[in-house]
Amino acid sequence: MITEAIDFRFLLLENYKKLKITEKQLVIILMIDHLLSQGNPFITADLLSLKMSLDIKVIDSLIADLLTKGLLEYMTRSGKTVTTLNPLKEKLYREFQLSISKENAVKNNKKINTKLNNIFQTFQKKLGRSLSPLEVSRIREWVALGHSDEVIISALKEALSKGKKSLRSVDKVLLSWAKRDEIEAEGKTAIKDDWSDNLEEIIRIAKTPWLDDDDY
Repeated sequence: MITEAIDFRFLLLENYKKLKITEKQLVIILMIDHLLSQGNPFITADLLSLKMSLDIKVIDSLIADLLTKGLLEYMTRSGKTVTTLNPLKEKLYREFQLSISKENAVKNNKKINTKLNNIFQTFQKKLGRSLSPLEVSRIREWVALGHSDEVIISALKEALSKGKKSLRSVDKVLLSWAKRDEIEAEGKTAIKDDWSDNLEEIIRIAKTPWLDDDDY
């Protein structure tokens, strides 16, 4: 679980609506947290009523609802009943983790999209035409295999320098470079591992006419 170095009250105020906590319940939670921090281990409706303007019956009802929602808990510790907001804190920290994961996913998607757009634009400029859906799909596969946009664009330039304008030619260049890198490293690369385990797929790719064949 994420440590409580992350401010609980900040997370609460950011997420209480998402957790379907009403404003009155929010005030109750904040007051309970305050009283706990003051060294009061067992928080009752009577104690809360001394600090708040809400009627004790209303406080009782709010506490009961928080217990039902699993946001508040009374437990026995060392033979004594204590009040804890740990269930709520765990939910809030979980929400925080999810938000961070989503944020990272968005950032990664932005990086990938930026990389793909760079490749697409360069290919269209160098080839002097728009890319077909099949070509777009193939470029996405290259990126998924771990090729950087710099390497893919360099492979395109290498193919063009030999008068080849098909993606099949670029694919051949990428494959030859992967083999070369493996030999130089005297080991296996992630890309080569992937392709070695799928020899039939490599052959299929090599035979696929991604564009009108201009290799002969």
